[in-house]
Amino acid sequence: MDFTPSEEQSAAQGLAARVFGDLSTHERLAAAGTGTDAHLWKELCAAGLPGAVEDIGLLGLVLLLEEQGRTTAQVPFAVTCVYGLLAVAEHGTAEQRERLLPGLRDGTAVATGAFPARGGVHIAEDGALYGAVPWVPWLRDATQVLVADADRAPWIVGADTPGVTVVPVETTAPWSAGRLVLDGVRGERLGGGPEAYAAVLATARTAFAGLQAGVCAGSLARAVHHTVTREQFGRPLSTNQGVLLRAADAHMDTEAIRVTAYEAAWRRDDGREYGAAALTAAWWASEAGKRVVHAGQHLHGGTGADLDHPVHRHFLWGRQLDAYLGCGSEVLEELGLLLAADRQESTP
Repeated sequence: MDFTPSEEQSAAQGLAARVFGDLSTHERLAAAGTGTDAHLWKELCAAGLPGAVEDIGLLGLVLLLEEQGRTTAQVPFAVTCVYGLLAVAEHGTAEQRERLLPGLRDGTAVATGAFPARGGVHIAEDGALYGAVPWVPWLRDATQVLVADADRAPWIVGADTPGVTVVPVETTAPWSAGRLVLDGVRGERLGGGPEAYAAVLATARTAFAGLQAGVCAGSLARAVHHTVTREQFGRPLSTNQGVLLRAADAHMDTEAIRVTAYEAAWRRDDGREYGAAALTAAWWASEAGKRVVHAGQHLHGGTGADLDHPVHRHFLWGRQLDAYLGCGSEVLEELGLLLAADRQESTP
């Protein structure tokens, strides 16, 4: 396996780093509150970054999401790419791709997903969708939502479709979330059923693991800067052995999240089976991610307790990503069942 970015992936990552670094500043994030930064989203789309994901693949998207995570930029980038661009490109019909992809590429359409499916939506005999999902990330910005019924068949639902109700919900991280209520909604099928659902979920877990890697890297960078520049008893905090060990552990955890996300994305782009790799990345993003953001906050000492300090955003994002798409114990159970099933199939 080779995780070396292609020339196109490196160029896209560099562009994303510049856009996020220039516009997702502490001052702009404070001004945005818990809402989306509409100007930043417009600039990302004008730079062609959402549309580039079709060409640079899931590994390229992971690289871009790392840059978003470093700055905790409040834009619906991950959800639009995962539940919109990649889902439609891979599982949509020719007509769906022709109709839906242009708007997702230029940012005039925003997608999100009610994933993972937890039995909250069912399909009636007349083919209409009913049910509710407690919270969906960036639902308040979305023009279309990917939902799965009780049989795990994916459906595309327009946010303005009759019978769709969106109730604003505030989550741990400022993800412009909402409660989704479907009352006799007519959607359109995407893909062939559970197989498409499983593929989209694996893609989402890989992508959000990449986002978590960026969140952790940003948290650790802030902690390093703080401990190097802050002195106690006449010397920098970073010279204390306890601080060094805590930061080293956080660095290794961050690298573990990154490399497992890279492997899952590379396997998907290379046409290989990546379900187990996606679950592995999701487990590291959950278990190691929360360790890193806790360490980042603790290494700031009393400053880390300030809710207005930039490091607190990394803490909130890290804890949100810890549970989104399944917490560590849930994905570990899924991984165990998957490996056991594979072993049973391979046993003569």
